[in-house]
Amino acid sequence: MPGGESVPGIPGTPRVLRAMNDRAALDLLVSRGPLTRTRIGQLTGLSKPTASQLLARLAAAGLVRTTGNETGRPGPSAQLYEINPAAAHVAALAVDQLGVTAAVADVTGQVLGETRVGSDAIAGDAPDRTAGLVTRALDEALARAGLARERLHGAVIGTPGALDPRTGRLRYAPHLPDWHARALKEELAEALGMPVTLENDVNLAAVAEQYDGAARGFDDFVLVWADKGVGAALVLGGRLLRGATGGAGEIGYMPVPGAPLSRGGAGEAARPDAGGGFQRLVGAPGVIELAREYGSSDVRTVAEALTLDAVRAEVARRLATGLAAVASVVDPQLIVLSGEVARAGGEALRTLVEEELTGLALPRPALRLSHLDGDPILLGALRTALAAARDTVFDTG
Repeated sequence: MPGGESVPGIPGTPRVLRAMNDRAALDLLVSRGPLTRTRIGQLTGLSKPTASQLLARLAAAGLVRTTGNETGRPGPSAQLYEINPAAAHVAALAVDQLGVTAAVADVTGQVLGETRVGSDAIAGDAPDRTAGLVTRALDEALARAGLARERLHGAVIGTPGALDPRTGRLRYAPHLPDWHARALKEELAEALGMPVTLENDVNLAAVAEQYDGAARGFDDFVLVWADKGVGAALVLGGRLLRGATGGAGEIGYMPVPGAPLSRGGAGEAARPDAGGGFQRLVGAPGVIELAREYGSSDVRTVAEALTLDAVRAEVARRLATGLAAVASVVDPQLIVLSGEVARAGGEALRTLVEEELTGLALPRPALRLSHLDGDPILLGALRTALAAARDTVFDTG
């Protein structure tokens, strides 16, 4: 049946097969860039007539467009096809204590507009202040992109902490007091006028690592984020582990030798520095404090602190203690170190951590540094938003 030919080995009705073939071709164009009809046929196993019908169908739907001709080969030049960037647009936002960063991208992932709005830019009380801050950041990014809000298919917002699936409240983020409304997600969706996904910031950094970074090709890994706050993202079998309250990976609260226990109602009333636990030892404030304890009272930054050999060695020992606890429970293939402490310590710190882990009677995963360019949280939010938009827009069934 014309147009009903399938990717080899996949059964189904003609309509289902057409939709599956469409999606296979669209995914190829996303991952490989412009392709000729012949090349799309080769990569999908479809005949030339079926590939031609498929491309005509996708062009009529506004999902693909022609983009010149293939050059540099003998014989007639073949027309190239690419994803139509205007087929969908998404927004990604990253929230921290100091403000909101927003980016708008087309369906190919090309960022069209980006902006940063400080938390002091909006007056008022929560939740109006929270919604106002997010709305302003998004509208400024849209203005830079030359787009209206109505063009967006959705927004993904990365925040410290995580939404409790039972209550809808943001937990494990006491330093964001304006973000603890009972219906936070619904209020933001109403303010923006579009579907909104709220996701833990470190989880989004792990998404970025899996797509474009050190964890590419790994289905079982842990991202350890050592910054002003400390957390982890656990990816097992290719899926993020979130936990019953959204708190999987909140290792900043983890009890470790050398630090007081973190006190407060399951993360909700804890002090912004977690009050104790792993974060007290390896978070950015703890690293600076350590340098001052070692006699360097003029140290102001993590980068300055980690130039001191003794400080770097002690931070490596502390990190290894926490990583050993994580590895003994999760047994990942890989641990990725990210955040300000990892960036400042660099390869010298990574090597020292690896040496501390050597010889321990527990699983020893590979240990890598993050080398992503740009904000990993914003990159992960963008990747998540794009995946959701493509699932909707590329569904031609």
